[in-house]
Amino acid sequence: MRDPHAPERLRLFVAMRIPEEIKAGFSVAQAELQEDLPVAKMSWAKADQFHLTLKFLGNVETERVDALRLSLVSACQGFVPLRLRAEGMGAFPNLGDPRVLWIGLNDPDQMLQPMQKAIETACSPFTAEKPLERFSGHVTLARVKRLARSELRVLGALVRRMERKFFGDWTAGQIELMQSELGAEGARHTCIEEIKLA
Repeated sequence: MRDPHAPERLRLFVAMRIPEEIKAGFSVAQAELQEDLPVAKMSWAKADQFHLTLKFLGNVETERVDALRLSLVSACQGFVPLRLRAEGMGAFPNLGDPRVLWIGLNDPDQMLQPMQKAIETACSPFTAEKPLERFSGHVTLARVKRLARSELRVLGALVRRMERKFFGDWTAGQIELMQSELGAEGARHTCIEEIKLA
């Protein structure tokens, strides 16, 4: 019998966890940027929220979460643990009109894109979110509000200084189905299922 106190829907996304020592490097980069950028115009990601998002689903009915989990397990069966590298910095859509500051994540074996595609397909029956037109592995460092021209020049110089910076590499052996709960202090992320790669 379903718990009457359980929410009817969960806000979910699929992600890969990043090792603490690499997240510490991201925090150092944030601190360097924060020294020269206007505090009021930047929304900085918290260290405990650094992750590689593979698919954002939005609200999923609680009673369908088990089926979603099984679909993800099936999608991941053909993939071995991935070797990932965190390197480089940039902005979406570009440095002329930045909205998101990011650190790049890629894999030398080029298996991240096919795996994300398999996860996208596995999630499609459970979400109203459109498939990504183009997946780009990254970690969000900050969201940017409208900057003055002089501030854009400062940001551009700072990012170009770190556009080839290497933060570390590791082997990712699982994906995680995450719940995101929105609150006054921002989003709180909780892992509700770990799914091992073969």
